[in-house]
Amino acid sequence: MIGTLQCLVLDCPEPGPLARFYAGLLGGEVDRPDRRWSLGDGWSTLHLDDGRVLCFQAVADHRPPRWGSAEHPQQAHLDIDVPDLDAAESAVLALGAVRLHDAGGWRIYADPAGHPFCLVRG
Repeated sequence: MIGTLQCLVLDCPEPGPLARFYAGLLGGEVDRPDRRWSLGDGWSTLHLDDGRVLCFQAVADHRPPRWGSAEHPQQAHLDIDVPDLDAAESAVLALGAVRLHDAGGWRIYADPAGHPFCLVRG
């Protein structure tokens, strides 16, 4: 095992309203203070009662996905907590990931099918 799932991040035009929608659907607490994320207009969280976390990220010119349409791909990515970014990077690259971006405390990769995911210093 390389890491543990931190959260699922959904791209959207307005994070707060979408977090409240999912709170109505699933329960939980919207925008609970958490050392892992800063909150604001561009980011919102939903801490579920079972410990899982959904995050909502503002994206300019968001195009909503359409079921079964390659023109409007699904817009989500996984954040994976890891104790050591360098060791985790070596491991995911060996599995076939491709590094896309280094954002400091986290690094962004694509899986072998091109889906993005982030390694986050846990």
